[in-house]
Amino acid sequence: MSILLNWLVSALVIISAAYILPGVHVASFMTALVTALVLGIINAILKPILIILTLPINFLTLGLFTLIINTLLILLAAKIVPGFRVDGFWWALLFGIALSVANSVLNKL
Repeated sequence: MSILLNWLVSALVIISAAYILPGVHVASFMTALVTALVLGIINAILKPILIILTLPINFLTLGLFTLIINTLLILLAAKIVPGFRVDGFWWALLFGIALSVANSVLNKL
């Protein structure tokens, strides 16, 4: 039940962030659900591998390189999911930050 609720919260955050950020486009709520699912799978499989591979760079940048990894994973999800589009790197960076902050706040509730 917790996974389903987390998935729905992530989809709501995605659609809200797309409404606020003009460089992020989501076609419908169903697209937001699919995007949340794809981002969850990508973050579960690819992100740990990329974090381990880029550990020296991450260490030198005091963890800020993780933002770049998140941005690239969001751009990957935009390529995979039809109906979800991000206009560029900077919009994906802002979207990733907004998604992280909103998910953190809503999951605390």
